[in-house]
Amino acid sequence: MRSSKSALLFIFVTILVDVIGIGIIIPIIPELIMELTGEGTHLAVIYGMWLTTSFAVMQFLFSPVLGEISDQYGRRPILLMALFGLSIDYLIHAWAPSIAWLFVGRFLAGITGASFTVASAYIADISTKENKAKNFGIIGAAFGLGFIIGPGIGGFFGNIDIRLPFYMAAGLTFLNFLFGWFFVPESLAVENRRKINFSKMIPGVSLLSLRNYKGVLLLILAFFLSNLAGQVLPSIWSYHGIERYQWSPRDIGISLMVVGLAVSIVQGFLIGFLVQKLGKRKVITIGFLFWTLGMFLFSLASEPWMLYVFLFAYSFGGIAGPTVQSIISDEVSEKEQGNLQGAITGLVSLTSIIGLLIFSPTFYYFTQPEGSIYLPGAPFILAALLLLIAFLLTLFAMQKIFGKNKVMTTNTDLKVGRFESA
Repeated sequence: MRSSKSALLFIFVTILVDVIGIGIIIPIIPELIMELTGEGTHLAVIYGMWLTTSFAVMQFLFSPVLGEISDQYGRRPILLMALFGLSIDYLIHAWAPSIAWLFVGRFLAGITGASFTVASAYIADISTKENKAKNFGIIGAAFGLGFIIGPGIGGFFGNIDIRLPFYMAAGLTFLNFLFGWFFVPESLAVENRRKINFSKMIPGVSLLSLRNYKGVLLLILAFFLSNLAGQVLPSIWSYHGIERYQWSPRDIGISLMVVGLAVSIVQGFLIGFLVQKLGKRKVITIGFLFWTLGMFLFSLASEPWMLYVFLFAYSFGGIAGPTVQSIISDEVSEKEQGNLQGAITGLVSLTSIIGLLIFSPTFYYFTQPEGSIYLPGAPFILAALLLLIAFLLTLFAMQKIFGKNKVMTTNTDLKVGRFESA
């Protein structure tokens, strides 16, 4: 138990420092793009779209690669290599003399950022079915806490020097690398390792290998759509705040700190308690309802205080995501967890690409100076519709999975009964 807690602490710190590094740069990216290109907000969001797309493409390509490698060689060496590469990436951002160098940095960040695959597999390695939803919630809590600390640092120090936060992110990530080097235990037991299947390194192939797990692919599709909806926040949150509320980097940083606080409380403290009291199916149902409602209400927030109020409904809906992920993981063999998490991380990366191609142009269309309709909240409406579809798919998938488990339990009871009668 003590070893398991130490491992959870490591993975929490690993993800936390990674997300702090990401959160630091979010408030300053729009201004840096405008500085390097000389363009305004409505075109800066398009540059931001392609920068994030380049990151997501590389993450999509390399997530199954890192997941598959970690199934043979373990999680620790892959995490360490990714952390070291990410610290180099932030230095590239800090020194970038042109927009082209930002793209170089984003490519490298996408490759190293695929380490979230390995972190998720690490969680699966050390978790039981009973505490898996709670432990996956720790990832969400680390994300939330990272987005409390990171944007605050980025917003404050970005006002001093727009490039200073990149140096700070590089330092934090390298410290995390050193922490992992000296203190990280390996999570994957030797008996659960397997040889690399190079075909599974091809994006999409890893998903096909999961087709025999009934109901899992439907849940993965729902997980994909809910993550696609969630991409509206990183895609347009900063630009929406600048356009609608005339936010500065400091204002953006504060808003993201509030987002992070709400997410960390919900996913760090509520998921385990609610799953234990209500069960996974009810938690997922309640979560999706709040998720969808909160997302739609964002579109109606004409004042910043309204956005903050609606944020809490949206954040509470986050109880659904890790719970869905835990059900998916429960249905898949221990020897396939790296492959599974690689497939999931690859799909999440794909949502970053698709999300940007959907939400950024939608924001551009409804905010352009010569446009006939001014509706900066339009991307949030679209995201709410995607969450609704994901919810319906999840209900259908859970019916198949839990229905199958009920039938298996009944058959087992009948066999035991016949044996006792004999």
